[in-house]
Amino acid sequence: METAEIRRRWLTFFEGKGHAVVPSASLVSQDPTLLFTVAGMVPFIPYLTGQQTPPWPRATSVQKCVRTLDIEEVGKTTRHGTFFQMNGNFSFGDYFKEEAIAYAWEFVTGSQSQGCLGFDPESIWVTVLKGDEEAAEIWGRVAGLPPERIQERGLEDNYWHTGVPGPGGPCSEIYVDRGAEFGPDGGPVVDEDRFLEIWNLVFMQEELTEVRSKIDFDVAGELPSKNIDTGMGLERVAYLLQGVDNLYEIDEVYPVIERAEELSGRTYGADHEDDVRFRVVADHVRSGLMLMGDGVVPGNEGRGYVLRRLLRRAVRSMRLLGVEEPSLTHLLTVSKDVMSASYPELQEQWERISEIAAAEEEAFGRTLVSGTSILDDAVARARSAGSTRLGGAEAFALHDTYGFPIDLTLEMASEQGLSVDEDGFRALMREQRDRAKADARAKKSGRGGPGAYRGLVDRLGTQTAFTGYEQMSGEDRVVGLLSGGQEIDRFRLDGAAEQDGAELELVLGSTPFYAEAGGQLADHGTIRLGSGAVFEVTDVQRPVPGLVVHRGRLVEGEVAVGEHAHSEIDVRRRASVSRAHTATHIVHKVLRETLGESATQAGSENAPGRLRFDFRATRGLDAAELADVEARINERLMADLQVSAAEMSFAEAREMGAMALFGERYPDVVRVVSVGGPWSLELCGGTHVLNSAQLSLVKIMGESSIGSGVRRVEALVGADAYAHLARENVIVNQLTDTLKVRPDELSDRVAQLVARLKDAEKEISQAKASQVLSAASGLVQEARDVAGTTYLGHDLGDGAGADDLRKLVTDLRSRLGSDRPVVVALTATGGGRPSVVVATNEAARERGTKAGALVRVAAQTLGGGGGGKDDLAQGGGQDPAATGAALAAVEDALRA
Repeated sequence: METAEIRRRWLTFFEGKGHAVVPSASLVSQDPTLLFTVAGMVPFIPYLTGQQTPPWPRATSVQKCVRTLDIEEVGKTTRHGTFFQMNGNFSFGDYFKEEAIAYAWEFVTGSQSQGCLGFDPESIWVTVLKGDEEAAEIWGRVAGLPPERIQERGLEDNYWHTGVPGPGGPCSEIYVDRGAEFGPDGGPVVDEDRFLEIWNLVFMQEELTEVRSKIDFDVAGELPSKNIDTGMGLERVAYLLQGVDNLYEIDEVYPVIERAEELSGRTYGADHEDDVRFRVVADHVRSGLMLMGDGVVPGNEGRGYVLRRLLRRAVRSMRLLGVEEPSLTHLLTVSKDVMSASYPELQEQWERISEIAAAEEEAFGRTLVSGTSILDDAVARARSAGSTRLGGAEAFALHDTYGFPIDLTLEMASEQGLSVDEDGFRALMREQRDRAKADARAKKSGRGGPGAYRGLVDRLGTQTAFTGYEQMSGEDRVVGLLSGGQEIDRFRLDGAAEQDGAELELVLGSTPFYAEAGGQLADHGTIRLGSGAVFEVTDVQRPVPGLVVHRGRLVEGEVAVGEHAHSEIDVRRRASVSRAHTATHIVHKVLRETLGESATQAGSENAPGRLRFDFRATRGLDAAELADVEARINERLMADLQVSAAEMSFAEAREMGAMALFGERYPDVVRVVSVGGPWSLELCGGTHVLNSAQLSLVKIMGESSIGSGVRRVEALVGADAYAHLARENVIVNQLTDTLKVRPDELSDRVAQLVARLKDAEKEISQAKASQVLSAASGLVQEARDVAGTTYLGHDLGDGAGADDLRKLVTDLRSRLGSDRPVVVALTATGGGRPSVVVATNEAARERGTKAGALVRVAAQTLGGGGGGKDDLAQGGGQDPAATGAALAAVEDALRA
């Protein structure tokens, strides 16, 4: 049975049981504490926790998921994969344990002719949480399972949560006995290779606060209603029904292995190490494809870093299989073809995906060259220090800075006879992950903390209405007040607070203030209270869905929950931000016309008078193209295009051609903003002008790369653009007066002056180098014997640079001959910082005298450090007065 068919059967079965079929959410999680959607229930968390009212009492989905915690195990086992699909059925206070177990039993063991999976009932085992007698009783009564095939397990195995604060509950897992050839009898508590888990039924009934580990967490209390969250691993079911041994050999994965066999000339199944590499390629290529399909691009942080690691591990595995030529796009093509049956949008995004992948593979090729050089230097330093181990910090730097996978570092270091401090490396990786998690939690909690905000939403029972599309002011009441992260009923200025005001958070029943979203910065303004108090709004946010929080300072009087509030936004700021937002839509459209449909938005910021627009592209714009883009943008402004907005269903918006941003999750009813009718159509909740002429002018300030496959345009809009051009005009006039040229001659004149300056600097450098080298013959006379070595140590004083030192030290070494050991050490001070360079000849090195070791001794005396090769090394420090002592330290080292 094909994987796509299992997927279809699942959705059809649960739709027949009254479940709403919900499309898969993006892999880019909307929860800021999660990089990716890691489970089928993640998109439903607001409904499971009661934060939002679910639009259906029961639902089903097949959710795309990515988990990378066990990435090092991929390919080594039959169970570990980074991308997987999770079939789920959900109940939001509708049905609970008995119905969930009954549905699962019917779908798993029902006949294939009736649309089920047809597993032999005698092969099914289940586990329940120790002490959950109710679940065990239901399995025995509904499914007829004997007690010996219902096993109890602890929290580690049979309690489920996301790993962060949120919903959780006991679970019951369904296992299939694969037969005696796969391991010993005795159920899943004995062997989980023979008894393979395919489905987890979570009885979601508790809300967790602090989550310290899988088994260590705090339970805040019961959820508002008991819910069901289940997850069936689609790939696991597929390889059981397709009669293959692991998930890498199913119909949606194995074709990639076959293509890798063709490219490498090697055979899957012939060699264990090669098999691991083939499986890594198959898994990572599919994961990379799905992530890029959801808008993720390779980068050095967060999601982009994970994608980059996946793609580079795939490329490295192909290199180890003997494929030196670019191979990613060949492999991705195969994966796209098999996955498009379930995800047709991959075909639509293929041009963009293939461009990103090709650029990343090319960049990694350069990384392999530069990283290998850095690794060689690190190995050389370890050896010169007498160590047989590469430090964890150096391995981490290779991984974090140069994108070197740790397995690549391990292998290459081993080839040179060194081990790697893996424990040190792992510790640094843990520190990095802990920092990321802490940042995510801080971002999630805001000032008041998610608990305080959720409590406020629960108490209010309604969402904050936004009136700011039509109104610049509004009347309502204060329905919530927070100070220091806690809800309060009243706040009064007194004492020192009267001078600077007090930071508070206000919630109104409705508001004209725009909360920061979609790249548009929040409104500023004033809220005047019925008591006469004045609250200055400096930020507006939506910390949890449905709640708008006004952050700022109470600058006068007293505020209390329930009193009347008159809101006034800063109209000039709103107008300026709105111009920037409309300009962003126009910039986006013109860039797509210039670079193609793959130039899609990757981020933006719309601020007063300026915009920043990030877009996906595999190349930048040259000066002529950028000028043309700017001209075409301003042509659109002069065309006085009408700007309008309309609400409609998401399906209607997509049908009419409106652009949706990758990774964004949209509600059923969306807002479509059009510029010039069908010319530009985008899903957007921001505020805009009425026509393009209101923008007046857009001035592009620059275009640059901000990461692999992502470019950035920055521009000024309206009055800010005029002010910039006025300042530039003043500067041009000043330069033309000074240089006595016309404005159109200015560029050539400046280029001539720069060229003359470079020539002069080159002449000065050559003269200085000549002076330094001319001193060599005199310095040779200072050489003397130190413990059998000809040693020349000299301080050149101020003015000589590091390049000068290296030229002179190598010249002096050659002048002193090769018939006996020679060491030359020179110091100099440039820009207030001392430098030292040491050179040794072959005879000295044969004697065990190495330049790298000597330069470290000298640099330590200077208050710094250094290093290099055995024949030539360089260092520096902080203390210019210690150059003489540094040379003496080298001499002492020779005597020792």
